Formats: sequence, structure tokens, C-alpha cells
Amino acid sequence: MNTEDQNFLSRAIQLARENVLQGGGPFGAVIVKGGKVVAESANQVISIPDPTAHAEVQTIRLAAGNLKTFDLSGTTLYTSCEPCPMCLGAVYWSRISRVVYASDRHDAELAGFRDAELYLEIALDPEKRGTPFDQIDVPEKGMEFIDWKNSEIKLDY
Repeated sequence: MNTEDQNFLSRAIQLARENVLQGGGPFGAVIVKGGKVVAESANQVISIPDPTAHAEVQTIRLAAGNLKTFDLSGTTLYTSCEPCPMCLGAVYWSRISRVVYASDRHDAELAGFRDAELYLEIALDPEKRGTPFDQIDVPEKGMEFIDWKNSEIKLDY
């Protein structure tokens, strides 16, 4: 890890710690492109309230808006903790090129967060998950994908 990585990662941790002092969750994130901060945020799950308002997701939303694109290729996400499965999905959907983190899912678990448990749950087949997932066939199933394939606005994302 170079000095630049350490500085940006320290900023993510600082955001997390400041957020705790303000009554929020202990997570912070920074997105950098070309050595410059594009966006940063802390966890806002409690303050909004919104269970999807994780620091990484909020920062990805801000970065996409600031860069005016859903494709964040060429950026690095610095985050105070290993992204949870939801945030990991957001990283892949946004095409972030690199992720640097400090604490991991096991550290989060020791603080009472479910990250490690969710990683295990997501790996299960849908019928084995703790929350029931029921796929139901209806006549119009899949029509939305045909509409998308035939749409003039179709983009690869």
C-alpha cells in the first residue's frame, strides 16, 4: 500500500468515526479517480432512515452524479470496512476498478453487524436461505426483458 492509499483509507475511517460521534453507523467511504476525491460519504442508515444507505452505496451514488455516469471504471473505492454483500454488488454494478478497505466482515461482526452472516446466506441456493424466496411463473414472465432488448434506449450496464 502506498502513501496515497493510506491517506484516502484514513479519510474513510475518519468519516466513519465522525459519523459515530453524530449518531450514525461506523462506516465511511471515499471514491477517488486520478488521485482526486470524486465523492465521499458516511453511513446514513440511521439518519435518513434507509437500510440501503450504506457508506459505499451513498458514495457510489454521489460519484455517479458528480461524474455524470453509471460507469465508475478507473476509480478506487476506499472504505473503512470490507463491503457487505449489498455494497459488493453495487461495486460490481458500478464497475469500480479497485477496492481498498481496512476492517473486514469479522471485525464488523464483533461490533454486532451481520456482514459475515450475510456472506454465508447469499452463497446458499434460494430454497436454503433463511428468508423464503419463491419464484412464481406468470404468463408475462420475462416480457420486460424482451421490451428492453427491443428498446431504442438499451444500454449495456
